[in-house]
Amino acid sequence: MSASGLAVRVGLPHSVMSAPRGTYSVSQKVGGVVLLLVIKRKQIMDVLSFVAIGLALMISIVVIMDVKAGRSRSVIEWGLSFSVPNQPPQGTVDAETLRQYNALYSVKTPQKLVCLTFDAGYENGYMPSILDTLKRHNVSAAFFLVGHYLQSQPELVRRMVAEGHVVGNHTMNHPGAAKLNNPAVFTKELQDFEALYQEVVGAPCAKYYRPPGGLYAAPNLETARDLGYTTVFWSLAYADWDVKNQPDPTAAMEKLTGRIHPGAVVLLHSTSRTNAQILDQLITTYQEMGYTFVPLYTLTA
Repeated sequence: MSASGLAVRVGLPHSVMSAPRGTYSVSQKVGGVVLLLVIKRKQIMDVLSFVAIGLALMISIVVIMDVKAGRSRSVIEWGLSFSVPNQPPQGTVDAETLRQYNALYSVKTPQKLVCLTFDAGYENGYMPSILDTLKRHNVSAAFFLVGHYLQSQPELVRRMVAEGHVVGNHTMNHPGAAKLNNPAVFTKELQDFEALYQEVVGAPCAKYYRPPGGLYAAPNLETARDLGYTTVFWSLAYADWDVKNQPDPTAAMEKLTGRIHPGAVVLLHSTSRTNAQILDQLITTYQEMGYTFVPLYTLTA
């Protein structure tokens, strides 16, 4: 390349560009080359930045698509969106996608069927009252327990089973996201619960699994399925878990009756004082609305 050509490309001063051929100094030539290299380096960095942004955008789109399709390997939290009163909500993942993992959150049916489920991490003094109310109404519920509950309340667990309730696996230790996404650790969580349940009850536990905190990812749903479990999310719940900030009973009833729908899986926490107070009224109200309570295995048959 000629010196004049170089001067035009890199934008050297007019005095340099207009100089006669062959009159450039060595320093001018070297300076021009250095300037060209600096410009090319900036251009390359700009291109690389553009490519990086494009790749990040593509990855984000793939992740969003995977979450919607239920294939995300990142742990995400189950959620619901209610748009029409007394109609099934939209879950974080749709029912058909969950079906490939042998998972559900409600059942599509025109019949007014409802299944009561309770999560219990520890005993807060309300389980005997809850069981009494269920027995009085002849309602079979499902209780998702953790290992601590099996260890600390074996008599109540045996009572649940004796009175016809399903006891499901809520994992041994209610692990966080990191452990849930580790297949070996997650498998141990389920199997340790199974072993302890066998020891306490004297029979194998029912193969129903509820994700701790509603946290899930494709790997643990696949693992639960491969171990023979049905994963049970929920289609109706409310903020009842904070024992220091319990909901007003009237507000709780409004929430639970306003969102009930055919094929509902209702989640309540047995540690809730409010739930113990309203359970009798809730069952009666649902029945007056035309709903029939069914065991969990009826919905999953």
